[in-house]
Formats: sequence, structure tokens, C-alpha cells
Amino acid sequence: MLEITIYGRGGQGTVIASEILASALFKEGKFVQAFPNFGAERRGAPVTAFLRFDQEPIDLRCQIYNPDHLIVLDGTLLQYKDIFATLKAKGWVIANLPQEPQNNGFLKDFRIAYLDADSISKKYQLAARGNTVVNTIILGAFAKATGLVSLQSVLDSIDEFVPHKKEENLKACQEAFEIVRIKGWSEKKSLPERRRDAGGGPV
Repeated sequence: MLEITIYGRGGQGTVIASEILASALFKEGKFVQAFPNFGAERRGAPVTAFLRFDQEPIDLRCQIYNPDHLIVLDGTLLQYKDIFATLKAKGWVIANLPQEPQNNGFLKDFRIAYLDADSISKKYQLAARGNTVVNTIILGAFAKATGLVSLQSVLDSIDEFVPHKKEENLKACQEAFEIVRIKGWSEKKSLPERRRDAGGGPV
């Protein structure tokens, strides 16, 4: 079983991101759970969503405490060290960042894929009430970096879950898949190698 924690802020589509990813994994034959954890329910406040998936039915019914991977929709949240305190070693951090993070201690323990999702959101006019919406974008980056889910499954789920600006969201996700920067990654690795490196195993 693999577990993923998604961090974002209210208005960025954190919870919908977990639902889209869960749907994409379900399409590929996985058993999935996706559920949110709200703090202060206001726009801009931190929001956390959880997702776990496996080849077998999942009996756990609890919050995720030691995730295998993180998805971070707002790069400013990376300043909080407790985000990484429970992340498993060599886990992926998929982050919305305009440039490669410098002098961050987590880089030595975890793998990072990053892109300027805010710029892509603005390009495709995905902002809502003044906030850039980056959930569909970050999932394209996740698919490319980890190899745990196919881009096509993510796109198919976006098509089902996103009622507004569907075409723009699909294009934004595709662009993220193509341009995401992967720290210390060799593009020559085959997909099976990528799945093993990502901790995917036989899932």
C-alpha cells in the first residue's frame, strides 16, 4: 500500500486533487481511499487531503501519519519543517515552485519534482476569486515524476470531475507533465525502473 498527503490552501483545489487522483488510480485497477482534513475553513487557510491505494482492498480507516509521497500545491508551505517530519525517506515531494529550492535540508532525504504551477494556471486563466487553481496542473507533474499513474488516466478523471474550463484544465495538466523539473532524475530510466524508484513496487 502507498499513502500520499496533499498540502494546499483553501481555493487551490486540494480536496478535488485527491479525488481526481483517486479516480485515476481506480481506473487502473487500484483500491483507493481519498479524504480531506480541514483546519480553519476559509480561503487561503491550509488544507490537507489524504489518499491511499493498493492492489488489495484497504481496511484502514484513519488519517495518514507517515506518507510515502507528498504533493504540495502551495510552495510557501515548504518552509514548515513538520511537513517533512513524517515523510518516508526517498519519498517524492511534488511541489508548486517557480524555481529549484535552495538550501533546503529535505533535499538530501527526499526526491523533488517542481514546476511553476501558478504561471501555468494564469496562462490558462484557471484563477478563481483571485486565487490560482493548480490542482489539475500538479497532478500532471505527479504522473510524470513518479510513474505511479498514467497521464491518460489523470486526464480522463479531470474530464469527469472538472465541470468548468475543462479543455483549459486538460491542456494545463498536459503541459505540467511535459515541463516538470525532476531533481536528480535520469530521463533514460524505463517506466518499470521509475516505478521501483518511486516506491511503487507491484502496485
